[in-house]
Amino acid sequence: MAPPAPRPADPPDLSALRPMLATPGPLPADGADPAWAYEVKWDGVRCLAHVPGDGSVRLVTRAGNDATRTYPELVALGDALRGRSAVLDGEVVVLDADGRPDFGRLQRRMNVADARRTARLLTDHPVHLVLFDVLYLDGRPLLDAPYEERREALAGLELAAPEWSAPGHVVGKGAEVWETTLRNGLEGVLAKRLGSVYTPGVRSADWRKTKHVRTLDIVIGGWWEGRGGIAGLPGSVLAGIEEAGGVLRYAGSVGSGLSERERQELARYFEILARDTSPFAGPVEVPGARWVEPRLVAEVGYSGWTAAGRLRHPTWHRLRPDLTRLD
Repeated sequence: MAPPAPRPADPPDLSALRPMLATPGPLPADGADPAWAYEVKWDGVRCLAHVPGDGSVRLVTRAGNDATRTYPELVALGDALRGRSAVLDGEVVVLDADGRPDFGRLQRRMNVADARRTARLLTDHPVHLVLFDVLYLDGRPLLDAPYEERREALAGLELAAPEWSAPGHVVGKGAEVWETTLRNGLEGVLAKRLGSVYTPGVRSADWRKTKHVRTLDIVIGGWWEGRGGIAGLPGSVLAGIEEAGGVLRYAGSVGSGLSERERQELARYFEILARDTSPFAGPVEVPGARWVEPRLVAEVGYSGWTAAGRLRHPTWHRLRPDLTRLD
């Protein structure tokens, strides 16, 4: 009698699994176009969805936080895949009346775990899960499978509902996708190299993200107090860029674009996160600077870089609570 077939390995604990990340950069050159697939870059919160096949689902954010209770309308994904197990990669968004992601509306849903409050928000700001990759399927790891095979496996699941979708991709037509996303008011384009494998937690050159608006996620390492009408509140935040080995490099100060409400919100965070020493590598010549633990992440716009490695004409866009951990 032949020995029984080995049982497929269970997917890993999602609390230890992180999504693959894209490297900021320009679209591939025209001559390289046939080697790349192009997808829409969605303006939302990254999530891995663990669907064990028993009708349940668990959502885990890029920061490793369980978001299942925050987005209860996505729980039905478990029933849609009942009998099949999978780990899926996607982006949670809130769509406006024209079907475009609206990050401001999504912020109202973030980090809300209270069932009553979530129920009130759900009607006005329902979320939608955009799925674009599959890491495990029916117990089989697909991490080393090429991009095309993973996309084919995802398409085979036929995931289409008001609460979730799996949009297709385009091969070798980067300029057309760029113009289409620009015309439709979308955030940008993701280029993914054909044949590339999925590397969890790695910011890979095989995935390239290009935004229509030049933005950057910075880590806040300090602040200095405003003057006049904003005395007592942050006038500017001190921006850091995380480099290899977790080193935080000072990249300049950002104050333009901050609303009074945001300054007040930051002041409350800074009171909790205050520290005595600078978290930046090397000296920071900012008179009156106050330091904070480098936990808060924010998105800023900028026009370029100075010769000293500082952000040129930086403007505040928003705090990124989906990338922030205060525990």
